[in-house]
Amino acid sequence: MERHLAGFLLPLLVVIIWEIAARAGAVNTLLLPPPSRVLLTLGQAAIDGSLWVNLGYSVRRWIIGFAFGGGVGLLLGALNGLSLRSENFTDTTVQMLRTVPFMGLTPLLVMWFGLGETPKVILIAVASFFPVYVNTLAGVRNVNKGLVEVGQSFQLSQAELLYRVILPAALPEILTGIRYSLGIAWLALVIAELMAAESGIGFWLMQGREAVRVDIVLASLVVFSVAGKFMDAALRLVERRVLHWRNAFSGS
Repeated sequence: MERHLAGFLLPLLVVIIWEIAARAGAVNTLLLPPPSRVLLTLGQAAIDGSLWVNLGYSVRRWIIGFAFGGGVGLLLGALNGLSLRSENFTDTTVQMLRTVPFMGLTPLLVMWFGLGETPKVILIAVASFFPVYVNTLAGVRNVNKGLVEVGQSFQLSQAELLYRVILPAALPEILTGIRYSLGIAWLALVIAELMAAESGIGFWLMQGREAVRVDIVLASLVVFSVAGKFMDAALRLVERRVLHWRNAFSGS
């Protein structure tokens, strides 16, 4: 509990100093409004429902994009980990595409698919794909060969060997890839919603910019950061539950 609370001390200190500086006139409140005003803006958006509506749109895009990108990354990573022939055929192409910044795809996606939901979901899917793929491939390849040989000695079928031996042994690295991928997908969501979106937290941010409302811009950034932190914490909890058997060093 102390460790979790300690993580909030630095943000709390920054907020206190920021509030004091704003009220003392040390900063221009038109350019950097105090946290209390940002909190008031958040409260008003929560009461009138616009916050929850926009957050719902953002989360939906994030989930759909990750489901496609992460799902394909998991399947292809597992396939290439199990089959050298498949890896030789696809991995070079994947590694070449991995070096292309996903933000650079934005103009192409807009030209190809317009400004609807499709380019946003595709951008999130592309960003989600690579971390899951790389970690799944590495996880499968790092499985102890002795475990596989034991499974084969029990005459397990290929499917049984995969689900009973290989995937459980590769699970720590796969979950690490999923967690990293979810974070990258959330960043891609921000970029995607800046592509002339008509809903979502990114759309709310753009409304604040167009109205020169710095408090709205900051409030939307707070929502992005807090929601991202909660999602990461939820995945950490799932990871601890699923990998409760692992006796790993957790710091001192």
